[in-house]
Amino acid sequence: MSENLPAASDVRRRHISKRMKVALDALVHGEVSSVTEAAEKAGLSREHLSRSIGEPHIRELLNEKILRNLTLNAARAGATKVKLLDSANEMVKDRASTFLLGLAGINPQSAPAAPATATTPGVCIIIQQRDAQLPMIDVTPQIITP
Repeated sequence: MSENLPAASDVRRRHISKRMKVALDALVHGEVSSVTEAAEKAGLSREHLSRSIGEPHIRELLNEKILRNLTLNAARAGATKVKLLDSANEMVKDRASTFLLGLAGINPQSAPAAPATATTPGVCIIIQQRDAQLPMIDVTPQIITP
C-alpha cells in the first residue's frame, strides 16, 4: 500500500534556510567568487555549504536561480553587443558585427584556401621501411694511432 504513495520530496519541497539562500544568491549574482566567501557572507561553515550544494533540492534551487539570472541578463548582454557597434575601436566593431550577424544566421565567407598546387614552406619527413638487403654501415669512431 505504501508503494502507491508519492515520496515525501514529491509532495512538499524540502525546507531551505534563509542563510543557505543568501549564500546561493551571493554565488549566482557574483557577489563572491568562492564557496568559502559565500559561506562567510551567509554565516555558514564552508563544509556545510559544500555538502549542501550536493543535495538534490539545493542543486535544483541553485539551477533555477542561475537560469533566472541568465535569462534576465541576456537582454543586457544583447544590448551591450549592439552598443559595441558604435565603438571607436575598429576591431571591437568588427567582432560585435560578426557576432550579431552570426546570430541572424549570416556568416561571412572564410578566406579562400590556398590552391592545391601551391607549395608551403616546411619540413617533409618521409619514413621508409628498411630494406633487408642493404648493408649496415658501421659509424663507430675509430682510434687512429700514429
